[in-house]
Amino acid sequence: MASGMGGYPVDHDCQAVLTPFSLESRPMSLMRTFYTVTYRYFRAPWDIGPREELVALVESGRLKPGRAIDLGSGTASNCIFLAQHGFDVTGVDYAAAAVALGQSRAREAGVTVRFVQDDLRNLSTVGGPFDLLVDYGTLDDLVPADRDLYVRSVVPLTRPGSQFLLYCFEWRLASWERLMIRLGFFGAMALEPGEVKRRFGPLFEIEKVAEGRNERGWPRAYATYLMIRKD
Repeated sequence: MASGMGGYPVDHDCQAVLTPFSLESRPMSLMRTFYTVTYRYFRAPWDIGPREELVALVESGRLKPGRAIDLGSGTASNCIFLAQHGFDVTGVDYAAAAVALGQSRAREAGVTVRFVQDDLRNLSTVGGPFDLLVDYGTLDDLVPADRDLYVRSVVPLTRPGSQFLLYCFEWRLASWERLMIRLGFFGAMALEPGEVKRRFGPLFEIEKVAEGRNERGWPRAYATYLMIRKD
């Protein structure tokens, strides 16, 4: 092991920082277990390569190379894609299995990505500002109180002009869905319509760049937002 950024141990061209976590709520503990088992033993259903909105925005030039962070890096597909297109990339995930998976895949792809195990509700190992923030399906996993913490922790990673690409499940929750959340089985399910504007509107210009509905199944709807930090 060599010494890397800020004196943290690094593994060749893929850097990993491991941090302890405070006592978690039941939903967060269950989610961590779920993602750990999924990434360690299975191929995740969402392991489908870099997301199409991200690819389109990079290839069109709307997202230009710079310092980027993937908030909930998971399978590392978005991290690797960004690194292949000239970005200086950090991937953050709270599951050690995701960090290990990202390291392995980045080495196989021959790209440099710094992978960090940290809690997006209270980041302790990542410093901004970043030119690009990417979140594919992390914020909507969190219960409302944890979303508040996420916003307070993540916004300081931005500067005026920073871009934030956010993909989320988005619909008005049914009564049974609210009950599942209150019982604490598994975090949350979706952002409410208007929640992105309420949480980020004071500091960001917000554009909805994609959306879709699934009338016969679940998840019922999604939206992708491109936000730009105001001066």
